[in-house]
Amino acid sequence: MDNVELFERLGLAIAIGAAVGVERHWRERDEPEGARTAGIRTFTMIGMAGGVAGLLERSLGAGASYPGAVIVGFLVVIAIVMAIFELREAIAQQSYSVTSVIVAILTYGLGALAVTGDMVLASAGGAALAALLAGREFLHGAIRQMRWVELRSAIILLTMTFVLLPVIPSDPVGPYGGVVPRSLVLLAITLASISFVGYIAVRTLGASRGDLVGGAIGGLVSSTGTTVEFARRSREVAGHDGRGVTSLAAGAVAAGAVSLLRTVFLIGALASSVLPQLLVPLGLSTAVMSVYAFLLARRQQGASGERSLGNPFELTAVAKMAALLTAVAFLARAATAHFGNAGLLAASAISALADVDAVAVTVAGMLPSLDMALAARAIGIAVVTNMVAKAAYAFAFGQRGFAVHVFLATLLAVGAGLAAERLQAAV
Repeated sequence: MDNVELFERLGLAIAIGAAVGVERHWRERDEPEGARTAGIRTFTMIGMAGGVAGLLERSLGAGASYPGAVIVGFLVVIAIVMAIFELREAIAQQSYSVTSVIVAILTYGLGALAVTGDMVLASAGGAALAALLAGREFLHGAIRQMRWVELRSAIILLTMTFVLLPVIPSDPVGPYGGVVPRSLVLLAITLASISFVGYIAVRTLGASRGDLVGGAIGGLVSSTGTTVEFARRSREVAGHDGRGVTSLAAGAVAAGAVSLLRTVFLIGALASSVLPQLLVPLGLSTAVMSVYAFLLARRQQGASGERSLGNPFELTAVAKMAALLTAVAFLARAATAHFGNAGLLAASAISALADVDAVAVTVAGMLPSLDMALAARAIGIAVVTNMVAKAAYAFAFGQRGFAVHVFLATLLAVGAGLAAERLQAAV
């Protein structure tokens, strides 16, 4: 490692300390001189101390009798000094908190990591630490407003994501590519996340805007999953609040609009040569669904009353929906295997029962050997099939009013897209 890189690493250690120090100093900026345990200078030097300890550790090399002793020794001294001064400040102000001591330890550790380890990780850790400190008021306010059912759902979601998912096998089971257990769990996590985000959006923004925003966010992940999840919720709210069905329909339609827009970007990135043939039909369909969703949400906003909120998501229902969509995807792959390349259009339609992205990626992979018109038609059929499938899912799993709105939005969007495609072909 040359001197230039060493200077960069030490500079990063100092920068991490300075970033944390700015937040700590700003928070206690009104304190008189000498009443503050540590501010921008102290935390900058703590970060620098971590970097210097890392440099000393590197200079000793593999010949050191006790590897890591220098870094640990500095850490112990800094932790003891900070703890003593924080205790004296706490006694004087009758305000007890261990945050500054922990922040000092983390700042020192990140400074040492910047010199001895991965600079990207150290930089990301420093940014995360500064953001966490700056978000104290937001986090405290969120905890005060949080309900037990929300906390429980968040814990379940985090457990599924960071504890359960990593240990689930990723090898497919069965023929035709089989069913991947990890993909099944990931789909369940996706559905639960969509429901949870929608719940938080409704609670924060109100029913009309919340469902609209939640649906749009869900459309970025999976418009099919969002439609199925919102359909399930429409049955729950229909019994005690019919107005909630309308806002949920607005969210599902918004998810469809975002999905169409995402498909346009995906085609542009992977199959740009096909985009000119699909841009106008997909763009017009997106506009129709966006306007429909906006009008539904505006109509709901004018209605009085707010929807009562229950559970952010029911794990059993989420698991059933994930299993259903996985089964549809498996059947689509099996049919695709039988149709082969000769049945590209039929295979695209069947695959789109669960997802459009897979069809777009597959068709893009077959270019440029595939005829452009055939490629555009395959993607177009997949888009239309997926939109119709979501309308069918809305009728199968949702309340009637919800399904009618999704169907009408789909009908108008598909009609506008086909009309634009015919007009474009005629020109």
